[in-house]
Amino acid sequence: MIRAAITGIHGWVPDYVLSNQELEKMVDTTDEWIMTRTGIKERHILKGKDQGTSVIGTQAVLGLLEKTGTKPEEVDMLICATVTPDMLFPATANIISHNCGIKNAFSFDMNAACSGLLYALVTGSKFVESGTHKKVIVVGADKMSSIVDYTDRATCVIFGDGGGAFLLEPTTEEFGIMDSMMHTDGSGMIHLHQKAGGSMRPPTHETIDAREHYIYQEGQAVFKFAVTNMADVAVAIMDKNNLKSEDVAWLVPHQANMRIIEATARRMGISKDQVMINIERFGNTTSGTLPLCVWEWEKQLRKGDNIILAAFGGGFTWGSIWLKWAYDPS
Repeated sequence: MIRAAITGIHGWVPDYVLSNQELEKMVDTTDEWIMTRTGIKERHILKGKDQGTSVIGTQAVLGLLEKTGTKPEEVDMLICATVTPDMLFPATANIISHNCGIKNAFSFDMNAACSGLLYALVTGSKFVESGTHKKVIVVGADKMSSIVDYTDRATCVIFGDGGGAFLLEPTTEEFGIMDSMMHTDGSGMIHLHQKAGGSMRPPTHETIDAREHYIYQEGQAVFKFAVTNMADVAVAIMDKNNLKSEDVAWLVPHQANMRIIEATARRMGISKDQVMINIERFGNTTSGTLPLCVWEWEKQLRKGDNIILAAFGGGFTWGSIWLKWAYDPS
């Protein structure tokens, strides 16, 4: 049986750091208010003219190629999970591929909000498992600052810019992506979405004046759904595969809110020491949160580690992946 193993990871965030103290000067908030409700201390912001999500994805992929000794022409496929594409078309994945010299792959974007990286990993893994693709790159990247309203303290404190890239390759050993569970509930759209900018409400002077091209979120409704479903799906994939708490080496949770992360860990019966958390320094980078976590913890991972990835996003979308880590630190 062929499985898709993660054989490399690289992450990237822009240099500029937006701290809670700086946000205090921009909007009616405080460091204490932000930390209490989200656990976020600072976030990275991509600044400069014509700097889109492809900048983040390109830097992550270039680092991944160098790190794994992979030549651009060897890549068969590149998927970019993002909600902030450079433009509606062409796909940001196409731009990243061009920037990285990847010419023998087909590339496309996926949008499942904060669950996008999970959806993209599962999709990429199926092409590897089929035997048709040998090297698949999955990028999760977002420039959330491009759709954040910095006059809305309920949302502007949460999001940052950044992302990372995974390399998937085939293996016949008991490693790689072992199982996944993905879910969607479209009724959640009303609680978390971008009101205008799509085909239903194209940009007009009226939509721009009404500030409808930013993130709209009903915090309590989203929190209630997320805290239940992200924990439920993480536990469900453990139960489905007869994994006990002591079998799990790491939880890689979406970095949206510290309370949601802690609730998921409690439901799984694991300690905080087994949870990858960097929300304090990066905030919610949407599709970028999971690869940024794995990138930062890579040197602590050991071949054979059971890892649960879990995420929840607008739409609503949510899911989990059970994977066995495929290599020891170099």
